[in-house]
Amino acid sequence: MTTHTTPQPQAQAQATKPTALLYAVIAGSLLTLASAFLAWTWTSEFPGDLTYYGSPAGLQYLSLAGATLTTAHALAALDIKGLRWLTPNGARKAIWLLALGTFAATWFTVLSITWVLGGLVNLEPGAYLALAGSLVPALAAYKLPDDTRKAAPAKRLPSWAEILVIAAVFALGLFVVTYGIDTDDKEPQLFVAYLITVGFAATALLKSGLIDRITKITTDHRQITLIATMAAAVGFPFIQQSGDTYTLIAVNILIFATVALGLNVVVGLAGLLDLGYVAFLGVGAYTAALVSGAASSAFGIHIPFLGAVVVGALASLIFGVVIGAPTLRLRGDYLAIVTLGFGEIFRIAMGNLDGVSGPKITNGPNGIPNIPHLEIFGYNFGESHTVLGVQLGAYANYYLLMLLVMALVIVVFARATNSRIGRAWVAIREDETAATAMGINGFRVKLIAFALGATLAGLAGTVQAHVNTTVVPENYVFAGPVPPNSAFLLAAVILGGMGTVRGPILGAALLFLIPAKLAFLQDYQLLGFGIALILLMRFRPEGLIADKRAKLEYHDNTTDQAPTDLTTAKAGA
Repeated sequence: MTTHTTPQPQAQAQATKPTALLYAVIAGSLLTLASAFLAWTWTSEFPGDLTYYGSPAGLQYLSLAGATLTTAHALAALDIKGLRWLTPNGARKAIWLLALGTFAATWFTVLSITWVLGGLVNLEPGAYLALAGSLVPALAAYKLPDDTRKAAPAKRLPSWAEILVIAAVFALGLFVVTYGIDTDDKEPQLFVAYLITVGFAATALLKSGLIDRITKITTDHRQITLIATMAAAVGFPFIQQSGDTYTLIAVNILIFATVALGLNVVVGLAGLLDLGYVAFLGVGAYTAALVSGAASSAFGIHIPFLGAVVVGALASLIFGVVIGAPTLRLRGDYLAIVTLGFGEIFRIAMGNLDGVSGPKITNGPNGIPNIPHLEIFGYNFGESHTVLGVQLGAYANYYLLMLLVMALVIVVFARATNSRIGRAWVAIREDETAATAMGINGFRVKLIAFALGATLAGLAGTVQAHVNTTVVPENYVFAGPVPPNSAFLLAAVILGGMGTVRGPILGAALLFLIPAKLAFLQDYQLLGFGIALILLMRFRPEGLIADKRAKLEYHDNTTDQAPTDLTTAKAGA
């Protein structure tokens, strides 16, 4: 009887190490590093002024960062002591992604120089060195054998060391986010390269297992992580060197993200497709404008901001109940069509309440301008204030206020998710018929979700009215070039990850920053989002940040493997 020996996976993994390929990755990355200290073009007309020798500038910093990370991971793959913690799940995928990201960012920069300035003649030797240097690691990393493995249990660090790790991670995160927000709107090439570098780097760190290891540390120190999160968020306006220009972008991101979290209650938890959700933001904004002392307000009253917040949230709550009560007995596409109609009716109605087509309440298409700035306990949000020796502008004041509002919304969302009603929402989302058979009042549960989501949107709308100092109907459309609108909000929830807290925040940040920084793509935004959503549904249907339930639903292969295992067992018998 002949015995067949099956090669063991471990023996295959212990084959000859691809040392030559790793050295090629390191050599190419070092060439890319060196090129960042050379001039890439002779003229300063290209954004970022890449004419310096001995000092990187603009887009060169991104190639420098990518090459540094690639080198570090390649050294970790060579078992260099002190770097092996970078790749607990294996190095090959991380190295290839980092090398590919550096290659894409570098070649994009050089091709942009050629395109903008008009020909290869505008390139300096540093650019050619960068092209060659970034190409070699990408090719060499692609040929590396796969070394993916299950991460071994990490050695527990002392508590003080883990706290330092958390502080360093959040400080680095604040720097990366600030770098992206502070890119000049007139330099779209820099922001595109930034997206390329950060996207590939984040995916590489996820594949290497480093993010999972850091997540484990933050989970073990929840209070420290919360303090670090608050410190990083609060610290953003204090490190702005160009005044309020980019703080305004951050304020709008927070407003957008807060509204997206409210929509996440409706779509992500309860599974209700709402295509007119931005109308609730408009209800809160118009309510605040009418009762905050604006000169063109039809009521001519001025109540304190805290009162305006309550009135705006209650008005949105009432609208949510009034609209939801007769419509939430519908399901699926029918509910989506009704909510889309509500959103359009709201916008048209606000445009017709001008004293001609209807009562004079909202001033029609001209909206309500000159909304006064907030003043809470004598603190005027429209004036600059010196805090800890740093002068904060008006938008920095609103930024800090929106942090408090977002923190409140996150607490409400988290508490609701983990409550009995939150579990009922999930049951309705998964199978409404089965949930109803188990005794859940589907209509009541859905109405509560609709009302809560509307209230959170109205809360954000009261702040938005004061930040923009004007409210017009065209700000609240289904789809348009400027977020927030219903299409952008829905895309933010789906892109980030339905049912999570961090997902919609990340999705809202991306969907606000990209149109703001890449203004030349405004005519093609919906096309771009459509393509992005198709790719997302194909490669990561659970969103960028998924909850455990979604991960199991989309990536659990045990069901598919069961028949094969059964067949194998029968054959063996």
